[in-house]
Order: sequence, then C-alpha cells, then structure tokens
Amino acid sequence: MGFFAGLNDEKYDRQYSDRELTRRIVGYFKPQTKRLIAVSGFVIAYAGIGAALPVVVSNMVNLLKGEPTLTAISLVGLALWVIGIALWGLNWARRSLVVRAVGDVVLDLRTRAFRAAAEHDLSFYDQFSSGRIVSRITSDTNDFGQLVIIVTDVGAQIVQSVILGVVLFRTEARMAWLLMSFMPVIFAIAAGFRALARRVTKRGMKAMADVNAAIKETISGISIAKNFRQEESIFQSFDESNIQSYRVNVQRGFVLSLVFPTLNALGGIFTAILIYVGGLNAAQGIVTVGAWYLFIMSLDQFFFPVLNLSAFWAQIQAGLSAAERVYALIDADPNVIQTDKQDVPPLQGRIHFDDLHFRYTDNEPILTHFNLLIQPGETLALVGHTGAGKSSIAKLIARFYEFQQGRLLIDGHDIRTFDLAQYRKQLGIVSQVPFLFSGTVADNIRYAAPNVSDEEMLRMARQIGDGEWLETLPNGIQTEVGERGGRLSMGQRQLVALMRVLMQKPAIFILDEATASIDPFTEWQIQQALNLVLKNSTSILIAHRLSTVKAADRIVVMEKGSIIEEGNHDGLLAQGGHYATLYNTYFRHQSLAYIEQAKELIQ
Repeated sequence: MGFFAGLNDEKYDRQYSDRELTRRIVGYFKPQTKRLIAVSGFVIAYAGIGAALPVVVSNMVNLLKGEPTLTAISLVGLALWVIGIALWGLNWARRSLVVRAVGDVVLDLRTRAFRAAAEHDLSFYDQFSSGRIVSRITSDTNDFGQLVIIVTDVGAQIVQSVILGVVLFRTEARMAWLLMSFMPVIFAIAAGFRALARRVTKRGMKAMADVNAAIKETISGISIAKNFRQEESIFQSFDESNIQSYRVNVQRGFVLSLVFPTLNALGGIFTAILIYVGGLNAAQGIVTVGAWYLFIMSLDQFFFPVLNLSAFWAQIQAGLSAAERVYALIDADPNVIQTDKQDVPPLQGRIHFDDLHFRYTDNEPILTHFNLLIQPGETLALVGHTGAGKSSIAKLIARFYEFQQGRLLIDGHDIRTFDLAQYRKQLGIVSQVPFLFSGTVADNIRYAAPNVSDEEMLRMARQIGDGEWLETLPNGIQTEVGERGGRLSMGQRQLVALMRVLMQKPAIFILDEATASIDPFTEWQIQQALNLVLKNSTSILIAHRLSTVKAADRIVVMEKGSIIEEGNHDGLLAQGGHYATLYNTYFRHQSLAYIEQAKELIQ
C-alpha cells in the first residue's frame, strides 16, 4: 500500500453520507421531473412486459403437452415477437430520455463546479493544484453521469424483479420462500464490498487527478524544460504519477471485478438448489412441468437484476465518490469573505490601510500594524527588496486575499462590504508577466471592455509612440497572440496589457512592473501608455524601472512589511538612506548619467 502515500485528501475535501449525497443528487434532477416521470412509465411497462415473457413461454410448454394446434403455436410466436419489439422500443425510449436528462444535469453540475472554481480567491490556487481541480470538473462530473445511467438501469431491473417475485409466489409459494431465504446472504456479501469499493474508487480518482496535474504542469512549463534539456526529467515525473495511477486503478478494477463473479457463483449455487427441489416436486406431481419451467425461467430473470443491483453497488459507489469530490469543490469555504454586497459607486480612489495585519500562513506574518493612506489620483510607487510586502499590498487592494486584523477602506468604505464583482470592474491590474489569452490582440484588449470598437482601440493605440508599435505586429490588432501570448515579445505583451486597462478606464490601477530587459524604444512606448493610465486613476506601482519610480508622486520604501521611508525620488536620494542603497543597486545603471559615464569610460 506504499504507493498510496501521495494520494492525500485536499484540505477542502468533505465526507458526505450516502443519504446526503442522494438528497443532493435528487435536487439536481428536480428540473427533469417530467422526463423522469416518463422514464418511470417506460421502466414499469418494460419490466411488466419482460416479466410476461416467461409466462408466455410456460403456457407454450403446457400447450405442447397436449395436441397443440397451428393457431395456438402461431399465437404464441406472435406474442413473443410483439413482446420483443415492445421491449426494444421501450428500452430505446427510456434510454433516450435518461441520456438527455443526465446530459442536462451533468452540464449544470459542471457549470456550477467551474463557477465555484473561478470564484475562489487566489489563496485557494496557492494551496491546491489546478490540474486536480480540472480533474474534478471534467472526469468526476462524467463519472457522476455514469452513476445516474447505472441507477436507472438497475431501477428498471428492480421493478422487473418485484413483478417477477409476485409471479414466483403465485406459481409456487414454497419454492419462492426458499428463494427469499437466500436474499440476505447475497445482500450481506454485497454490503461487505461497499466500503472497500468506495475506498479504492476514491484512491483511483485521486491518482487520476495527479496524472492530470502532472500533465498540466509539464505542458505549461515545456519551454523551460527544453531550455534546460529536462525532457527526460519531466517524463520521469509524469511516469511516476502514471504508474501510481495504473497500480491504484488495477487494484480498483480487481476489487470491482470480484463482486459480480462472487455473487454470480452464489446465485448459481442457489439456482441449483431450487432446480433440484423443484424437480423433485414436479416428479411427485406436486407442481406441473409448465409451472416448474415458469419458475426456473422467472428465477433466472429474477436473480439477474438482484445480482446486478449487488454488483453495480460498487459502480454506484464510484459515482457517489465522484459526486462527493465535485460537491467538495463547490462547497469549499472561501478565504475571502464579504460582510455585505453593497453597490459600488464610481470610485475616487482614496485607499486607507488602517492598522492592518496580514499573513499568508500562521507562521508567515507579512504586514503588522500597517498604515498607509493613498489619496485620490495619486501615483504611488512601492520599492523594496523581494519579500518586503509590496505585492501583498496590491493583492489586498484587489481583494485577492483576506487580511486578519485592521481595516482596508476604499473611499471611506470597508472593502469587505462591497459587491466584489462591481468593485473589481473599477480595478485595472497588470501583472509582472502579462497574461494574454489565445486569440487576437483586439480580443485581448476587449477582454475587460467587450463593447469597445476597433476604431476606439486604434485611436488609443496611436497615442502610444504614434502607433509605431502596431507596425511591429504582422496583422495589426488582428494579429494572433498564441497561447499565453507566446507569439509576442514581452514588450508587446505589456503594451497589449496596458491597452486592455486603458480601454477599461479604471478608478484604481495596479501595476506589478516586469523586470525583463527591453529595448529603450519599447520602454519609452510602455512609459507613454503608462502615463495615459496614470493621469486618470489612483495608481499603485510595484516599480522595477527608474522611469516608473521617478514618475511617481510619492515613493514608499518597504522592508519586512513596514514602511521605512517615503517621499519623492530626489528627496529620498538626498537622504542617503535605504532608498539610496536600492537606487545604487537596482536603478542607477538605468539612469542617463550612468549610461553616458559608461560610454566615456569605454571610449
């Protein structure tokens, strides 16, 4: 069992009882009530006609004992033909309705699961693998659909068993009671498989989720792997997950495949006993040959659904395990909790951190007794070493993470009282590595403002370096950017991301500036685009370029989650403190004076 070591539950996983799962599944099927009523009607009719089949055959056997007429034989044959056609038609109609109902329910469940995943805050994705989340939304919802189809199949067979049970009692009550005495043994053995089936099924799903996670991570980082010639390493990582999934699912298959043969063997033993007892009764004239034959034929059709119900219980457990994993994702408690959903008026952009405490984990304090006031329309640059808390400030303003104590006020209102969707519509955010979706440049610019026309985009684009950056795009704004924007340079991606924010016209702008080296002309274009954003918003810049720092109204210098200096560029430089050290370390080589001095030394 050592290969189960990595198959741990996620923190948000929950244990649901079968009753709770069943109640919730029934709730999802309420909109399908009309279809399910029709399915029930088809099931009853199908079971009734199926149960009539051995009765018809039994009557034919009794007819053959005398002198059967051609008419009687023809009627029996016609009856069998009609029964066969009716069974086919009813089965087709039932399955067609079930497939449609299940398809609609799986669509709804998958939509809810994806919506829940999309609405979780960023801290959720810091803790849990996106590949495993994808597995719950795709594979597990599909397994849930298979559960419902199995249940309807078994349901039809149960109805048929009930009808046949009545037939058996009416045919030969003593043998029927003997048959009933076997049922507790069958159900007891089936129940014994239940817990084991649920356990190995959940392990199989977790193993498959690990495979999905390994594939997603590998494909996402394939360029890095190739750069460092680690193709063999990533294959080994995938192979480990794949082999673990193979072992777990082989064991799962072994357990599930053991159920039906075991029960079938028991059913064969019980059938042999009943045939022997029935044969003795028929030999002694206690029952007719036709009645005995009817009992034997009905017995086979009675046992088959009973054994199916017991054997399919393992598969039903697989479906319940899938439902449990999907519901756990939907029900996962959010870390970011709003106390109200107040409408958000047009924001002025006044941001106040009031004695705020924030940590990612209990042992990782980031901000302690933090106070900062940003005025409407102000451009604030945050500088400091890695880990100083700069990005955390931006993430808290964007409401991606929950702070533990204190207050964060936007225009005097507690940020926790806002309707988050409305609030974020007035935020413009450009991350350090701008993310572009597959599609055209125009599609990505329209992402936050879908109603913007091509003319508006082009008019704004021409305000950035006279639109010369557009000439570097093969098809202008209709250029395909590729996956994650891979067909564009870093500078082009930043310009597209800034254009996206410009079209959005946010009240609050957050920029986590990229550190990648770009040519001076592209940097000048980016600065022009940035200036267009800054003049109409309150801006928080996590700055890595000297041009961005110098353009700020105020510079806040941070160290270990605290503000140690603040002021403008020249004033802080004159103090000779921490900012001056940062300037000499990170920014001085970007200054024009430094570049000219370097040229003189070279000459």
